[in-house]
Amino acid sequence: MSVSNKPLVICAPYPRTLDLIFAPAKKAMFFEKYEIVQTGPDEVEGLPDETLKRARYIVGQPPLGLEALQKMDRLKCIFNVEGNLLNNMDYDYLFKNGIHIVTTSSVFALPVAEMGLGLALCLARDVIDADLDFRNAKELWGGDGNKNARLISDAKIGIVGFGDLGQTLAGLLAGFNSQISVFDPWLPPMMIKERGGRPAGLDQVLAQSDFVFVTASVTSENIGFLNAASFATMKQGAAFILLSRADVVNFTDLMAAVSSGHIVAASDVFPEEPLARDHPVRTLKGFIHSAHRAGAMDSVFKKMGEMVLEDMDLMNRDLPPL
Repeated sequence: MSVSNKPLVICAPYPRTLDLIFAPAKKAMFFEKYEIVQTGPDEVEGLPDETLKRARYIVGQPPLGLEALQKMDRLKCIFNVEGNLLNNMDYDYLFKNGIHIVTTSSVFALPVAEMGLGLALCLARDVIDADLDFRNAKELWGGDGNKNARLISDAKIGIVGFGDLGQTLAGLLAGFNSQISVFDPWLPPMMIKERGGRPAGLDQVLAQSDFVFVTASVTSENIGFLNAASFATMKQGAAFILLSRADVVNFTDLMAAVSSGHIVAASDVFPEEPLARDHPVRTLKGFIHSAHRAGAMDSVFKKMGEMVLEDMDLMNRDLPPL
């Protein structure tokens, strides 16, 4: 059997699919330019040695041990189309051998940031409950319905985590003339300042902010780092908006802080998804729910495929990915 001269791509994009991340024309281009081997994440290491040896790219983040990686001596890049990095491959080997790891999560930054701003506005002006009251003919007119209302304009904003999402959110908030404090231990203060934020410690961000947006990625070190003690330091009535990953928050503690009336909250992510029908957060007053839909738009997923194709084209010419 003849061997194709096309660059070989191992595709294991679960939980995504190729139809999800590629528009039809882009998918056709993908299959025309590359030899595609489709498989599941857990089957990649078991592919024939010749397939592993010829692989130039991987789409997905399958488990990859050292033995499998050492067979892939032509591998240039692994494209993570899920969004969060799993500790399931030998990153030391990848870095030492100049193999790129590209995440496409930046495509979610703008839609998630817009949703976060929308949730904050709903909390600030009590939009959801006011609408429900109106539907039930219990509405309060004029100032009577605004006793707890406030403005985001000129408010003190806190952002926890300042990657693509946090920086995009800061850009949207710039028009509100807000004071934006940022906690991100991975970024130098100068970089935070250049992107519109004021570097601050976590305690300071929580204690001084009227609105706290959580856009931090989850790591093995920060699971549940926002807990009862964190919420206790927040201002009475402050708004907490969770946009990144539920695992960075002790969700039971968050619910308790809202239930007590100390803060209000909104979240696009939850500890278990789908959430149990009888989960108590469903009926928690002062908590706005979004079913992990902030970034889940077809046009956004299709941008993933475009990024993959563009970066592959660059690397085919021995240029680094964007």
